[in-house]
Amino acid sequence: MNSSTEKNDAPACEKGASCEFQQNMELLRQTPLFAGLPLEPLKVLAYLAARESYRPGEMLFHQGESDGQAFHLVEGSARLLRETDGVVQELALYGPGVFLGGLALLGDMRRLFSLRAESPVVVLVLNREKFAKVVEQFPEIREKLMEAMVDLVRDWEKRFLLDHAGNCAACAASLGVSVV
Repeated sequence: MNSSTEKNDAPACEKGASCEFQQNMELLRQTPLFAGLPLEPLKVLAYLAARESYRPGEMLFHQGESDGQAFHLVEGSARLLRETDGVVQELALYGPGVFLGGLALLGDMRRLFSLRAESPVVVLVLNREKFAKVVEQFPEIREKLMEAMVDLVRDWEKRFLLDHAGNCAACAASLGVSVV
């Protein structure tokens, strides 16, 4: 077989800025908040997003801070923590594909939790200032973003209701964020 008919097992792109941009695009397409956006604003978001790495034990964010960042976990795992009266409670473990902190892109959002790397972690980070510039440049995406956020809140509350509210009277009494 000649080279024009052989199967090419090489990756679609070599490591570098172009490949990372393509990977960022794909990650954003898989994120419910951004999945319905048109191609052009998605490209700008992918270009503006930054990759960051954390070692085990390092904090991605701290409870009480307002950093204006959202994170898409690319590699590794991170643990959600909540401190109350000096006692740290481990709440959840997140792995690749999870998007955290989307509300921080929309406004000043003090963190209710901390997030600690449990293994080497790579995240795709978007910040509020850059995100706001993309929304300003493409105002037609506002409605799609708001619809996506409403869907996320409603779906979260529905899952919570199905998973917990039937077994926990206090949980059921605390529900209703989707009626706000």
